[in-house]
Amino acid sequence: MADKIKVMIVDDSALVRQVVSQALAKEPGIEVVATASDPVFALDKLKTLWPDVIVLDIEMPRMDGISFLKKIMAERPTPVIICSSLAEKGAQATFDAMAAGAVSIITKPKAGLKAFLEDASNDIAQAVRAAARANLRALTRSSASTTSAAAALINRPKISADVMLPPGGSPTAMARTTDQLIAIGTSTGGTQALEAVLTRLPSTCLGIVIVQHMPEKFTAMFAERLNGLCEIEVREARNGDRVMPGRALIAPGGKHMMVKRSGAQYIVDVVDGPLVNRHKPSVDVLFRSVAKFVGANALGIIMTGMGDDGARGLREMKDAGAKTIAQDEASCVVFGMPKEAIKLGAADQVMPLDRVPDAMISYTRSNL
Repeated sequence: MADKIKVMIVDDSALVRQVVSQALAKEPGIEVVATASDPVFALDKLKTLWPDVIVLDIEMPRMDGISFLKKIMAERPTPVIICSSLAEKGAQATFDAMAAGAVSIITKPKAGLKAFLEDASNDIAQAVRAAARANLRALTRSSASTTSAAAALINRPKISADVMLPPGGSPTAMARTTDQLIAIGTSTGGTQALEAVLTRLPSTCLGIVIVQHMPEKFTAMFAERLNGLCEIEVREARNGDRVMPGRALIAPGGKHMMVKRSGAQYIVDVVDGPLVNRHKPSVDVLFRSVAKFVGANALGIIMTGMGDDGARGLREMKDAGAKTIAQDEASCVVFGMPKEAIKLGAADQVMPLDRVPDAMISYTRSNL
């Protein structure tokens, strides 16, 4: 029998420590080996016992969670799940924690905390199992250049992209146009991967549309940060934005993004809707819209992330004539989404992350 995943919970709330410990205690293969009311106590316990996964709050006495996270990642990189209230005033602090190397994030509400934690016990367990599988070598390689990933896990029924857009191509989807685009989908580990890719692109690169699983408020900050690092323009998408060379549009957290034809050009629709594959934005929604309205005028790329969001959409893109790429296992933080796409035969090519920028540049040149 495989060893249990050893978990440490660091939170100044006794209620959180108690409820999360009780929830994980019921899960086969998971064991809470320690709890701590602040990072100073946690550091003392780490001298004799090091867990496989740490569940960490941000705002705590004596040492904040971000400082603790940075110390852990420098000393002994360990999968960390941020479990924090995403109040507007705390959003930057939480984003900084993600950038320091956290693997995923669970949103705690301001009110009804006990009921939420009890209802979300399956999500917490899923997050722990996914974190334990995280490729820390890939995570720390990427965070050396600075950023990290987040995936919001929500306990909701899993529904498909059909609720947003019916399958099947548009009558004009296959027509060649002077405009082409690149569509990217990613989740856990994706903020790192996107930085590694986008910072290597020239301003002449084709227009890019991106779904990164990320909560509301974070996508604007993430895009703003990338915009300061990249030669291309990077920003959070607004409804009606044109997809154009030298620009990358990131779907806002809490909204779906779809691509539509406008004459020979492409624009984005940013719309509300239900969770698709338990996510909003959903990669499958974006990829299906690209398959339907862009067809052979697109390159689709699926990168690191847990789950299978985007796998079917990438297959639809390939079937519509698009070129497709999946990130390989060795360079993924979590080899979930690319793995499922490869299983479906959705990927024309499988390649390491460091080859993706050159593939995008090559695709751009072939369409000039």
